[in-house]
Amino acid sequence: MPVKPKGMQTFFVEIKCKLGKTYEVASALADAEIASEIYSTAGNYDIIAKFHLDPDVDIGHFVAQKVQTIPEILDTRTMITFKAF
Repeated sequence: MPVKPKGMQTFFVEIKCKLGKTYEVASALADAEIASEIYSTAGNYDIIAKFHLDPDVDIGHFVAQKVQTIPEILDTRTMITFKAF
């Protein structure tokens, strides 16, 4: 089981992409090297990405500046986590 880096805040972002653009968005996330894991999904969103940030970094600002600015993203949904079991 992957271990949460010590002292980091972990969260997930579900990403809805423009039609036919899922792989472009996933590649942009990977190229930016900001997500620890990126998965394609079925359902209301096309991608789920896992992030780890230092405790002093604002998650909302990070998502708005680093994730939502990627071209071809239509919508995001952020899930903040508390504890891994």
